[in-house]
Amino acid sequence: MQHMENILKHIWPKVRERHLYPELPVPQLAEGKDRVGLEMKGKKIFLSTAFVYEMYHLMDPNLVIEGLLDHAVSHYVYCPWDFSTHLMLYKEVKSVIQEKSMARKAADCFMDVVADTHCVSRIKTPLPVMYRYLQRGRLDEAVCALYQKIWGLDLGADKFEAIATRLSRIPYLDRNQWPDSIRRFASVIRVLLEEEEMDEDMEGPSPMGNHELGRYSPQEIEKGLKDLALNSATPAEFNAVFQDMQKEISNALGKNCHDMGLGKGDGFNADSLYYMKLAQNYALPVRKRPLEKSGSLYPHHHVSWEVGKPFYDIDPWKSFGKLMPGLSKSWQRVEGEMYGHEYGIPDCMVIIDSSGSMADPRKEISQAVLGAACAVDAYLRNGARVAVYNFSDAAAGDELILPYTQSRRMIYEALCRYFGGGTQLQVKNIQTIQSDRLPDIFLITDMQITNLTILVQYFNECKNRITAVHIGKNRCTDGFQQSMAMQQNVRIYGVENLQDIPRIVLGSVREYLYTN
Repeated sequence: MQHMENILKHIWPKVRERHLYPELPVPQLAEGKDRVGLEMKGKKIFLSTAFVYEMYHLMDPNLVIEGLLDHAVSHYVYCPWDFSTHLMLYKEVKSVIQEKSMARKAADCFMDVVADTHCVSRIKTPLPVMYRYLQRGRLDEAVCALYQKIWGLDLGADKFEAIATRLSRIPYLDRNQWPDSIRRFASVIRVLLEEEEMDEDMEGPSPMGNHELGRYSPQEIEKGLKDLALNSATPAEFNAVFQDMQKEISNALGKNCHDMGLGKGDGFNADSLYYMKLAQNYALPVRKRPLEKSGSLYPHHHVSWEVGKPFYDIDPWKSFGKLMPGLSKSWQRVEGEMYGHEYGIPDCMVIIDSSGSMADPRKEISQAVLGAACAVDAYLRNGARVAVYNFSDAAAGDELILPYTQSRRMIYEALCRYFGGGTQLQVKNIQTIQSDRLPDIFLITDMQITNLTILVQYFNECKNRITAVHIGKNRCTDGFQQSMAMQQNVRIYGVENLQDIPRIVLGSVREYLYTN
């Protein structure tokens, strides 16, 4: 063990130099019986002593450790690089291979090929020697046959010639083509993965280790989820990836789950998480208010005390207990400054229509839910609370009332609740959510509400700032606009293109929250 530590201390500076000094801590040795050579947790590299001992009789231990380090560093500096890329690659594999364990193995294998090929193409490394002597399963043998072709080196791989030929046509080092490349890669090796899945003696992880999510920081995971939501065509596409990695993400985040609004312990709702992360891509910047004079004086700096100046401003600690002109020090007071008069950010009441004429947020992107989610995110980030009234056929009990809260999880789950029935609300339930602070009201609907006249009457009487977003144009929307035309506190936005809803909602929120 001590001999290995000495080798590691000697080799790591050289490896780090030839990879242009990546910001990684000193690798560590880890005891274990697995044939996995290394693992990474929180950007820390752990080398398996069992693996190094296993390779002792085949090659110099210096080369084993050096090769493992080259492989690990190449993953860090090139592929997958970050959590967003990791999720993107896995999402593309899922479009080809739906089974979780096979999809994970295909994604891991592709990342290994890219990282190793990048490393071999740039620097002199013992990686090819390692692969020649590794104990190999069917998939490992096919990968070595591929390396043998694209690296132009003899690795002792004499099987899977046809598969290796097809895989060699993929441009592994072209980042822009990675989405298409990994789909092609997965489709070719799928038959090998299926054979291994059926084999009871199937090899476990790759000799170089699997790519677990514990290597990423909470900040990287949050960014990755936001990017995944933005690049997913439907909520189902997001959910297919997230559900496969939910447990690992939860473990990786730990106590940060609650801080990110994901909840902790009993699992995440993938539908609400999708809209939560998608809305965060439209986050509004916070504008600071200008400084104003406060009218109060406070001690700012010391000046020499002179005869005729007030005694009460003398600082005895700086004057050494002396009362002498020029020696004693007194405080110079200045008028204080503060940020502009703050009335406080109002709470927000979201009234959202989830009737049958609205999109089901679980099956397709609901721009209504996304618009409400954008507004909610802006209010919560400014310290306000949010209440939700989700309605369909309220008279039949198809409604949900969430009192004011700052729990992102509860709010987004309330927004994503879909009833799919008739369209009728109860104004008395809106009144129960009112408060003395006069919350802002956001109404998201297609306006085909059977008792719309009652809502119009209520809006004509209340003093809240109201933003009404109606989807599409119909007889009801025209009547609502005419009825609200004289109300200065009501703003109405109609959209034909559903993609405009986040922009409209955010524009209104910007005026509410950031006008000085």
